[in-house]
Amino acid sequence: RIGRDTALARIIEMVRTAQASKPAIGRIVDKVAAVFVPTVMIVAVLTFLAWINFGPAADTTAYAVVTAMTVLIIACPCALGLATPMSIMIGVGKAAEFGALIRNGDALQQVGKLDVIVLDKTGTVTEGKPSVTEVSAARDWDRDDVLRLAACLEKASEHPLADAIVAAAESGKLELPTAENFNAIAGHGAEAQVNGRTILLGSRKLMADHNIDTSDLDDAAAQAMSKAQTPVYVAADKVVAGLISIADAIRPDSREAIQRLQSAGITVALLTGDNQTTADAVAGELGIKDVFAEVLPEDKAEKIASLQKAGHIVGMVGDGINDAPALARADVGFAIGTGTDVAIESADITLMRGSLQGVVDVVVVSRATVRNIKQNLFGAFIYNTLGIPIAAGVLFPFVGILLNPMIAGAAMAMSSLTVVSNANRLRFLKQGETP
Repeated sequence: RIGRDTALARIIEMVRTAQASKPAIGRIVDKVAAVFVPTVMIVAVLTFLAWINFGPAADTTAYAVVTAMTVLIIACPCALGLATPMSIMIGVGKAAEFGALIRNGDALQQVGKLDVIVLDKTGTVTEGKPSVTEVSAARDWDRDDVLRLAACLEKASEHPLADAIVAAAESGKLELPTAENFNAIAGHGAEAQVNGRTILLGSRKLMADHNIDTSDLDDAAAQAMSKAQTPVYVAADKVVAGLISIADAIRPDSREAIQRLQSAGITVALLTGDNQTTADAVAGELGIKDVFAEVLPEDKAEKIASLQKAGHIVGMVGDGINDAPALARADVGFAIGTGTDVAIESADITLMRGSLQGVVDVVVVSRATVRNIKQNLFGAFIYNTLGIPIAAGVLFPFVGILLNPMIAGAAMAMSSLTVVSNANRLRFLKQGETP
C-alpha cells in the first residue's frame, strides 16, 4: 500500500483520532461547564447589582464594574477546558510509545477500571508456534503412517495446530497424498478422505461422538496433557490409529505480566478450546486460578457476557479470528498485533508487540491518566471556587480589600498553567511500572 493506506499512516491516524476523542469523564466536565458558565454570569450580574445598591456612596458604579469584571476574569473556564484533553493527548501518546494503540478515549478510561482480564491461550500467553513433540501409534499402526494421514488432512486446514503437524511430516520427508472432501468441525477437529479411507482427526470428544474406542492411547494422552501439551487423535475408518502430542511454548514474559496484573488487583482468567487437563497445566505454570477450558469458538463471547452479568468489568486479550466476537463483546478488547486483521479491527486496543506486558503498561497509563484528569479538574475548580467570592468583594466589608483585575487574570492563567504542567507529568511514566 502507499500514502495514507500504509500501516504506518493508519497507525498515525488511529492515535490522532484517539487523542481527539473524549472519554466519559470529559463528557461529565462538559455538563458541569454547561451549568458553571451560566452560574458565573449570574454571579457577576448579582455582584454588579449588589455594589450598585449597597456599595460605597463615593463611586458605586466603578466598584460595581470592577468587581463584576473581576468575577468574570477569575472564573474563565480555560483550565476546565484543558483538564481532560491535555491528559488524554499525553496518555494516548504515552501508550503508543509503550507499543499500544488506543482507538478512543473511552477505552483508555475503561482499562483502569477492569477487574477481570480474560486471556486466550494460543498465540496470546503462548508463542503461537506449536510443534509436534510426540507421535504415539495404536496397535498395528506405524508412527510415520499416523503422521502422514494427519498431515494429508491438515494440509487443507487453517488451524495453528495443522501447521505443526504438516511441518513435522515435511521434516520427516513423508509423502503426502491429497485429501478429498475436507470438512472442518469447528472446535473439535476435521475429517476427509485420503486414499479412499475416511480419516478423522481431533479431540477425544470428536472420537467419542463417532463411537471410536481410544482406550489404547489414554495413557499417552494423559501424559501429554500433564505436560501442558494438546493431544490430537487420528482415526481411520472408525478405528483409532494414533495420537499426536503438540506443544506451544509459553511466552517468556507471560508469567511476569500476569503477576503484575494480579498485584494490581485484577483477576486473570485463561480461555481456551483445549481440554481441561491441558488448560489446567498451562494455568498452573502461569499462576492462573480461573480457567475456562473446552470452549468452542462461538461460545467465547458468551463467557465474556456471563462475567459481565456477574458485575465484572471485563477485558479480553486475543489474536485469532475466533476471538473477534469476544474482543468486541468485552468492555475493553486487546488484540495482539501479530494476530489476525479481524481480531485487530474488533479490539479497542492493539498491542504492537506480541507480549502481555503491553496489557499491564496500558493499565498503568490508564490509571495514571484518569488520576491526572481528576487532579486537573481539582486544580481548575479550586481557583474558581476560592477566587469567585473574593473577586465579588466578600472581604471588602471586613478588611477593605478588593481583588485587582490584573491579579485575577494572573490567577486564571495560573490555573491553566497548573493543569498543563500537571498533565505533562504523564510524560515521565516508565514502562514496567506497577499499576
